Amino acid sequence: MYPEYSFSSNFFQLGKHRLHYIDVGVGPVVVMVHGNPTWSYYYRNLIRKLSTDHRVIAVDHIGCGLSDKPQNYSYTLKQHTDNLETLLSGLDIISFSLIVHDWGGAIGMGLATRYPERIEKIVVLNTAAFRSKRIPLRIRICRWPFIGPFIVRAFNAFAWPATFMAVSKPMAKEIAAAYVAPYNSWKNRIAIAAFVQDIPLETEHVSYEELTTTENGLATLRDAKIPILILWGGKDFCFNRVFYDEWRSRFPNAEHHYFSDSGHYILEDEPAETGKRIAAFLQTEQSNKE
Repeated sequence: MYPEYSFSSNFFQLGKHRLHYIDVGVGPVVVMVHGNPTWSYYYRNLIRKLSTDHRVIAVDHIGCGLSDKPQNYSYTLKQHTDNLETLLSGLDIISFSLIVHDWGGAIGMGLATRYPERIEKIVVLNTAAFRSKRIPLRIRICRWPFIGPFIVRAFNAFAWPATFMAVSKPMAKEIAAAYVAPYNSWKNRIAIAAFVQDIPLETEHVSYEELTTTENGLATLRDAKIPILILWGGKDFCFNRVFYDEWRSRFPNAEHHYFSDSGHYILEDEPAETGKRIAAFLQTEQSNKE
């Protein structure tokens, strides 16, 4: 149904709702956590590449991708992080590596800072897991009361523009169509709008404390000497060079590569090079934790 995405679907029951995830391959576990407005489809090429010698788990957050999209739900950072923790516990996953992108950074690193002893390695792709006041106008508009959620949900004014604004190399039409396919109606775009609203810019925001806790916990991951690989698209209009430099400052020993001509969807712009570097990083036996 979706090009280049021929994986069997799995569903995990979270209360009344089903969370969709991919679970393929055998070996050391790699957990892939997507952001907004993507879904596990973003990782399709990486899933195929890594699942030859890893067990790869790629989630669709509740409200995203092929997961249920409840209309009355707590679409908050803590809830998404709790959901990821519950899924991995339910699958008896103890030790794993993380690959995170966009909101997946805050969600995945939130879980990592709760259990640093369970984390093997981390791959960071154009994301943040710390507070920032930087937000592009085009995203800030989507946060405006009433107007913002309306244009996101009525006109798909987040997922659809991302298919050409988040890349530096044009997407094939069928690939772009697959990205937006799960978000084909007002109801199905609820989580996309909620993610935008959940950006915690003010101290009184519902997710501010959760993000602050995660940010403070990053030092624990650094002190634990967990190997980290940072791959960054330099033409990202949202997570720009400032965020890349922040990651490098917080993790000075991390391996890092800056792709100056690539966009926010770096796995789309640089599938071969990023796949090669990630595979090599995960296969390296040397661990800074020793």
